[in-house]
Amino acid sequence: MSELPHKTPDPRLLEILVCPVCRGPLIYDREKGELISERAGLAYPIRDGIPVMLPDEARVLAP
Repeated sequence: MSELPHKTPDPRLLEILVCPVCRGPLIYDREKGELISERAGLAYPIRDGIPVMLPDEARVLAP
C-alpha cells in the first residue's frame, strides 16, 4: 500500500481558491502537491494539506 507524498487539501477549499496575484483559476497538481496558476506562472505549495497562497512562497514555472 503506497501513501500519497502530500496530504490532500479539502476539495471544497480547492473550488473557491484563486491565485492571489492574478485572481485566476488554480489547477491542483496532486503528484507535486501544488496549486498551479498558469496565468501568473506560479505554483503554490501545499503543506500538511494547507495551500500556502503567498507569492513569496510560490515556485516560478518555467516558460
